[in-house]
Amino acid sequence: MSFLVVVLVLSAVLSFASTATSKSDYPIAKPNCVDHCGNVSIPFPFGLTQDCSINSDFFINCTTSIDGSPMPLLGHSNIRVRRISVEGQLIVMKLIAKNCDQVNTPQADTSWIKLSKMYVNQTANKFVAVGCNTTATFWGEDNEWSYQTGCKATCNRLEDVANGTCSGIGCCQMNNIPIVARNVNFTSKTMATNADGNITNCSYAFVVKKDEFNFSSDMLTQEWQKEKRMPMVIDWVIFNDTCSNSGSTCQGNTTCVPFEGPDYGYRCACDKGYEGNPYLHPGCLDIDECEKGKNNCSENAICENKLGGFSCHCKEGYEEDGEGGCQLPSKHKKNVNVIVLSVSLGTIMLLITSFCLYLGYRRRKSVQIKEKFFRENGGFILQQRIAQGGVSSGTTRIFTAEELKKATNNYDQARIIGQGGFGIVYKGHLLDGRIVAVKKAKMMDPTQVEQFVNEVIVLSQINHRNIVKLFGCCLETEIPLLVYEFISNGTLSEHLHNKEKASKLPWLTRLKIASETAEVLSYLHSAASPPIIHRDVKPANILLDSDYTAKVSDFGASRLVLQDQTQLITMVQGTWGYLDPEYMQTHQLTEKSDVYSFGVVLVELLTGRRAVFYDGPEEERNLSLHFLSSLKANRLSMILDDNVVCEGNTEELQEVALLAKRCLNVKGEDRPTMKEVAVELGGLRRVAKHPWINNNSETSMESDALLINPPIPFEYDVTFSITTTEYDSLKHHMKLPVAAGR
Repeated sequence: MSFLVVVLVLSAVLSFASTATSKSDYPIAKPNCVDHCGNVSIPFPFGLTQDCSINSDFFINCTTSIDGSPMPLLGHSNIRVRRISVEGQLIVMKLIAKNCDQVNTPQADTSWIKLSKMYVNQTANKFVAVGCNTTATFWGEDNEWSYQTGCKATCNRLEDVANGTCSGIGCCQMNNIPIVARNVNFTSKTMATNADGNITNCSYAFVVKKDEFNFSSDMLTQEWQKEKRMPMVIDWVIFNDTCSNSGSTCQGNTTCVPFEGPDYGYRCACDKGYEGNPYLHPGCLDIDECEKGKNNCSENAICENKLGGFSCHCKEGYEEDGEGGCQLPSKHKKNVNVIVLSVSLGTIMLLITSFCLYLGYRRRKSVQIKEKFFRENGGFILQQRIAQGGVSSGTTRIFTAEELKKATNNYDQARIIGQGGFGIVYKGHLLDGRIVAVKKAKMMDPTQVEQFVNEVIVLSQINHRNIVKLFGCCLETEIPLLVYEFISNGTLSEHLHNKEKASKLPWLTRLKIASETAEVLSYLHSAASPPIIHRDVKPANILLDSDYTAKVSDFGASRLVLQDQTQLITMVQGTWGYLDPEYMQTHQLTEKSDVYSFGVVLVELLTGRRAVFYDGPEEERNLSLHFLSSLKANRLSMILDDNVVCEGNTEELQEVALLAKRCLNVKGEDRPTMKEVAVELGGLRRVAKHPWINNNSETSMESDALLINPPIPFEYDVTFSITTTEYDSLKHHMKLPVAAGR
């Protein structure tokens, strides 16, 4: 009998141990797969071999470091992995950008990280620069979306530096990475030698996990090693797939969570009440909430565990009190009910009195909140500009928040028609029947207030059929809103870089779009008063209506050129691949900066390629450089889009190519003005539409008269200069086939 009792007790203990193990010590890797590289856990879908990971994007290379210890690397890169979580994040160790100026000559050093299937986390990281006389620049890029920003750190004496703060004295920082990006570059540049001999002439720039960096003045007196690495947070997703196809990836008791980024993807998460690895069979396991501290049952209740949850039952001798707790039975329930009724009536009378007082308070508070939002959204700045004559009060309408909320169906996600660096655009239907585009800023800080007010001022002063019309704005909400006319046919970028849409965009249509866009920029530079520099000219900001008429949009980065002001000193802002190299180097913004960006747009219209393309050969990644190189080697036909080459347009393509080359001159003074560009494109467009164009034998003189004479060549670099003789040779010898290939 005693032996049987011992057996039963042992069985119960083993059963409990087995249950506890199954629910807390669950495996993290597939069967027969190693789940650690040194002290770093490798949970599935990651793995140390191709068979142990879900696919090649999640392969971890466990190699050996210099000191002989195991070191996990991301795929076949040199990116060191410090931690992996199944919730969708990696912590990696990334090299800093370091520059030490020894001869008082400005130098620069760049560090970068390029991820094919992952993203740099926007909120968990921050961008930091350390040093005196230091300028740091951050670039983020993914597909056609890109962003460039930075900060500057200065100091004269070590005594002026405060530990623990990055306010610009010895250290500056940006607390949010501005865009979801797979390719990130950061550059550190030392501008001058430090006067204080105790401070090194070194500058550093890096992206780092927010809670793992604290600035100290000692960092300015000690030279860091070039090989120093900082922890960075990376987001991972099941890439290029949707939740509708997640059945084989997300296991039992899990939920598919779509990832909101430039490309679609998803992650798997355990259902409420379950824990474990959602990617590993059989899925997430039930949590025993009845363990101490994991339930909210009262002290007089008994906890009962259930799949995905728990329930509470009162102990014997107790009853429920109606509020989720347990109490002893009352012998004086009637007296208690009378007391409760009296208290309730008194409470009701007090509530009625309080409600009357609250109504008055709410009215005053509502006025204060609206005034607060009006002030924070730049309302007083806008009023000041109106009083100064900077914008006409009759050109825009002030919408109420309720009007725009109804127009966009409470900002329904299905109404989103575009996203940019400064906000989200929704499609809306006004009560008067008009269809509009409502632009809502992503967040609001002093910089974006200036951009918001700037866009209202710019658009209120221009009236052009090829510029998106501003209907009005709303300032009484926490996030300011702009209301534009709705353009139905999407962006030029969508049409150029989609094979099906590009095939419906022939050369004459592209020439029309180029000519109309050039006329807009010429109008902004020459006819608007004061002149306006757009500063972000690119296909994504050129909208098309149903007739493929160009509509230039997004003036959030634009600048007004005041009287007697030929150039502006600004923080470099724009889109990588379209930025004027002279502007990037000098920070001096001129009208010729728009000319360079328009030159890149012309090349995209000719080639159908993106301005920056990382998946091709290195010499073809920058479109403008690849175009100039091909033009110099007389290989223009090799890079032209098949959709633009047709019978009889060889000279037009040559003229536009040479015009683009002039626009892409590295020296702004050698570029043409937008007025000259518009005149030349307008002439080419008239020649293309003229009925004499197909009658060469009888009307050669008239045709030649309509053609714009070749411009005087420019000489900014020996490598890419073209003389007049070369221009004539190019026109004579270059024969573009009707169906040219790339």
